[in-house]
Amino acid sequence: MTILKINTHSRESMIDITEEVKSAIKSSGIKDGICTVFVPHTTAGVTINENADPDVKDDIIRGLDEIIPNIRFKHMEGNSDAHIKSALVGNSANLIVENGEIQLGTWQGIYFCEFDGPRSRKVYIKVI
Repeated sequence: MTILKINTHSRESMIDITEEVKSAIKSSGIKDGICTVFVPHTTAGVTINENADPDVKDDIIRGLDEIIPNIRFKHMEGNSDAHIKSALVGNSANLIVENGEIQLGTWQGIYFCEFDGPRSRKVYIKVI
């Protein structure tokens, strides 16, 4: 297993981790299988989405902010919006590995999603 360490610098961001996932797959030596990318945090997530236009990342964050504003929730830490966003985005992605390569669409990238930063985070990458 590969553990990717990420330091985020703002409350919300989407960080492209596609190359790091590709590197973990290559290091595993596995040619055909499944790669699981897992985020062990309750206020962060992982998603696969467009990586050709950087505005898409900002649009996703703005859209989630519109759907889930940081209103006065009961949770005392004041970050319930981040917990909800994490629940919606999800904390894992499974990717097909064939001939040593992840099978992504032409415009797709893998993103770590921060909803409660800045923080030090981890992403677990396991290829089987």
